[in-house]
Amino acid sequence: MAVLEKLREYTGQRRLLFPAMGNSDRYMSENTLGSALRRLGYSGDQMTAHGFRAMASTLLNELGKAPDLIELQLAHRERDKVRGAYNRAERLAERAKLMQAWSDHLDKLRKAKP
Repeated sequence: MAVLEKLREYTGQRRLLFPAMGNSDRYMSENTLGSALRRLGYSGDQMTAHGFRAMASTLLNELGKAPDLIELQLAHRERDKVRGAYNRAERLAERAKLMQAWSDHLDKLRKAKP
């Protein structure tokens, strides 16, 4: 079972997996995630919501994954405006493999934890 399908068991069939509280048509805000991290005991100097994206980008690049694919997965816009205007490829199959590699890497780190 795919991860997103598994999450739907908990979140239902709404359009967004992580909607804003009180408005299921809007994304959860970064402030909500930051507040959750503070409640878990992390200071703003230790971790931020955006820090997870930076960590994923760094580690995926270190694992030798395709930089263009990583940027696409992180929803970063193409810097070359001409290329960005014409290239609308989503590369979903490759991105699924990238996310599986990320999941496998996290599992490996978790198992290695003392």
